[in-house]
Amino acid sequence: MGRTLIHGKATDMDNTRTALKIREQLVRFLGIFSPHFPRPDVKFIGEMVYGLQAAGNVKLSCIGRALDEDIPIGKTENRLSRNLAGEGMADMVLRVIAEEGARHVGKDTFIAVDPTDLQKLYAEKMPYLAPVRDGDTGEIGWGFNCLAAVACEAGSRKIVPLHWRLWSCAAPGFVSENEEIFAAVKGIAAYARKRGIYLLDRGGDRDIVFEHFLENSLRFIIRLVGNRHLEFKGKKHLASELARTCPATYRETVIRETDKGERRYTLELGERLVRLPGREEALRMVVIRGYADEPMILLTNVEGTNSQKGLRLILDGYLSRWRVEDTIRFVKQSYDLEDIRLLDYTRLRNMVTLVLAAAYFASTWIGRSLRREILARNITRMSKRFFGVAEFCYYAMADGIATLCRRYGRWKGLGGLLETPDPQLELPLFDTT
Repeated sequence: MGRTLIHGKATDMDNTRTALKIREQLVRFLGIFSPHFPRPDVKFIGEMVYGLQAAGNVKLSCIGRALDEDIPIGKTENRLSRNLAGEGMADMVLRVIAEEGARHVGKDTFIAVDPTDLQKLYAEKMPYLAPVRDGDTGEIGWGFNCLAAVACEAGSRKIVPLHWRLWSCAAPGFVSENEEIFAAVKGIAAYARKRGIYLLDRGGDRDIVFEHFLENSLRFIIRLVGNRHLEFKGKKHLASELARTCPATYRETVIRETDKGERRYTLELGERLVRLPGREEALRMVVIRGYADEPMILLTNVEGTNSQKGLRLILDGYLSRWRVEDTIRFVKQSYDLEDIRLLDYTRLRNMVTLVLAAAYFASTWIGRSLRREILARNITRMSKRFFGVAEFCYYAMADGIATLCRRYGRWKGLGGLLETPDPQLELPLFDTT
């Protein structure tokens, strides 16, 4: 028999039970895919999600070892590689995750949309490598572009990954980065029934992007570049000029966790009502001073007033963009995504969306209900991190799941009829009223 709980410490029996619960929850999680995929494909998705969680790495050899099957590792790796070549898998996985994740998007939930990259500086044989800008250093290297979307609430540490898609401008059929953004937003908006407020950084300051949001009645907060022209009181002005003369009506102190510790900002906020040239919609230009040397300029169609409450919503929205940056780092580091070594474009795109599914399982599915919150606490305990679990707890979640999967049991497959969880038993992450 297993040992019992001694002096508040978990025993092997407790850890075995937690590992079993993880595998049970993964089988339930696979139920969201079963209406859209044949059973062999659902089985494969289960193997990949479990292997990614246990291995913490995207290499098929690592995933195969994590599955620990009673056959030679080469046969496991060949099977995974063969199934990973399925046409249309990436698009369908994205649809399923967007549909499931959109259930947690409320009226004022922020949806941060952000481009990122996968640097592959030495992978000369990978298909359709193209110049990409490193988001951390700003240098141009070789690799692939990606687009991520994450839902979050202001002031909440909970995230819902909604989208992560790889693309290359050198691949056949590629249209533009704008089309990648529109496809992601369109899919999320359809399932979320146009709830939520979309957040984009300065890369979203494009006429075609504003037109897409306005013509589809979607709310947005987009950071402007200084040379953007806006109409104010019937005359055209540069956004930078309007920002310099915009009076501050509200002051706020915010703290951001960085790699070097906490950083405190004292911000001053003000706004002006403006229009985009050639359009009739009244928009709000919100100016934030104190975050950088130059004022930060945000353009939004979110209704509000030049008051503390009205400006705070816009500030909270933009600061929530940090969550997508945190999520991108979490996904890349927890699954060693930039170590991807596949030599087929379809396999590359499928692998990235399966990593999205694994991240969704770890960050959102586990802990979504009251009962799973208990499971989540047991998992993060296994990460054994110094100084406890940080506010952005998903690294600890991924580490804990990996430890439990590797040490206590192994993946047994679907284990019976797949069932979609009863939604009445679940508690939503965000208010959807």
